[in-house]
Amino acid sequence: MTSYNVLVVDDELDIRELIQEILTEEGYKVTVASSAREAKEARTNRDFDLILLDIWMPDTDGISLLKEWSENNQLNSSVVMMSGHGTVDTAIESTHLGASSFIEKPLSIAKLLRTVEEALAEKKSKLGSSRASEFSSFINIGRSNSLKSLRSELRNIANINSNVLIFGKEGTGRVQYAKYLHNISNRSINPCVILDSVTMSSSNAEAQIFGEEIQDKVLPGHLDRANNGTLIIKNLSHSDTRVQYLLQTVLESDQYKRVNGNAENQLNVRTIGIAGEDYIADIKEGKLSRELISSLNIKTIRIPPLREHAEDIPDYIKYYVDELVDTQDLVFRRFSVAAQNRLRNFPWPGNHIELKNIVQRLLINGLSEDVTLDEVESELQKEQNQGENFIQKDLLSLPLREAREQFERAYLQQQLILCDGKVGKLAKRVGVERTHLYRKLKSLEINFNKKEV
Repeated sequence: MTSYNVLVVDDELDIRELIQEILTEEGYKVTVASSAREAKEARTNRDFDLILLDIWMPDTDGISLLKEWSENNQLNSSVVMMSGHGTVDTAIESTHLGASSFIEKPLSIAKLLRTVEEALAEKKSKLGSSRASEFSSFINIGRSNSLKSLRSELRNIANINSNVLIFGKEGTGRVQYAKYLHNISNRSINPCVILDSVTMSSSNAEAQIFGEEIQDKVLPGHLDRANNGTLIIKNLSHSDTRVQYLLQTVLESDQYKRVNGNAENQLNVRTIGIAGEDYIADIKEGKLSRELISSLNIKTIRIPPLREHAEDIPDYIKYYVDELVDTQDLVFRRFSVAAQNRLRNFPWPGNHIELKNIVQRLLINGLSEDVTLDEVESELQKEQNQGENFIQKDLLSLPLREAREQFERAYLQQQLILCDGKVGKLAKRVGVERTHLYRKLKSLEINFNKKEV
């Protein structure tokens, strides 16, 4: 069960202690504040899922504090108002300002617990629906077996708190899948924080990851902000070795200490690492810490490149067209069957990033309602080396030997991309004996992975 953070704001000591005792016994993490000032300080140090806020307080009343948070867009917690002098007008005013509900004193334990549960359930429901709409449209695209299997795998591990390593090629949507995993988990009501490890250096990494304490102030780090939630770590293979060491240390010990701090803080974060398709090679080459990966890959998830589920590309084309029309006010255009089929058979080394860019260019540059095969060929031509198309349109004007050479070069270049540059896989794919294929590639001056030959 996820442990929710609750802030109790009340100027009466016995009320604070009573609520703290009741909610702590129920498994909640409770922080108390006796005034609006203390409540503000508490919120600078931690995100709260729920705030129980007294209306009548000596420095600033609860309604004024709620209004301040609401007007400054700081109301990211559910709020339940409390008062011994409640009126209908006060309850209405507080709900208009963003409060979930209103509870009267003296407190009934049963009513308190029911109100807390309902407020948290309401927040989770709202977050779930908004986050689902943000990511599920992309994640749920695709009827191929590989994507069905991927979605099933994500659902199976969603509520398992072990760390996860998501790997795959650039542009496959690895971070979106990581966010989706958070959003369907029982941590979804809590923060999902992204740590881009490549932006950190040896000098600033500790403060950014662990946070910092300066006099009486706490400057939260990524681990503080992700407390009870999920931490997604991007660009693992490109990060500084010191950064990798710090991450490995905290994942192994489950504890961390802020810069200039004395207390050991317990780690309560699910960590999802993002790595490249060849992360094992990165480990062998010393770019990536083997120990760090061992702490992350309790469960590994591979995101397949587009070319492995090309049958889904027409669905992705429709998705990107709708998105670009809605967000960038581009003119809607239909992709002809021939255009879609050509895009299905392109190898997409840049995956979704490349596909979306081409769809965008076709929407911007087109004059007619339909996207034609010629337009697609023109855009794909720009994606390939020196604008060389897969099959040149003037092939018939060339002598047989030269035309055959051009076709073989273009054909083998595309097939080699599909085989990740590995000649052994290419030989099986095109049905040519390996030694003969090796000589053919050299004669056509096609670069390939010599280590693999």
